[in-house]
Amino acid sequence: QVQLVESGGGLVQPGGSLRLSCAASGVILRLVAMAWYRQAPGKELELVATSTQIANTNYADSMKGRVTISRDNAKNTVYLQMNNLKPEDTAVYYCNTNWAGSRYWGQGTQVTVSS
Repeated sequence: QVQLVESGGGLVQPGGSLRLSCAASGVILRLVAMAWYRQAPGKELELVATSTQIANTNYADSMKGRVTISRDNAKNTVYLQMNNLKPEDTAVYYCNTNWAGSRYWGQGTQVTVSS
């Protein structure tokens, strides 16, 4: 069974940085595309970043230039490096993958940007 476990969230001041991690089990990371989403209070789920099996990446306009998705296939882990964080980046961040016709989500990690 595929499991995704996010970590690395927390409280950070505006302008600060965080690195989120998503540890995958039950799936071989190099065979799947991975994505990070976020959901702010009262708002819809938003795609933040994607990484294909060959590590091609794509980013939401709202975070382009401030975020980097990367993967360590040996550790079966995907990362989301976020810099110059803004209060509007406050949200629960989820990692996601599709495997064998099913979509999988982690439990999410809270990121709060506030002074």
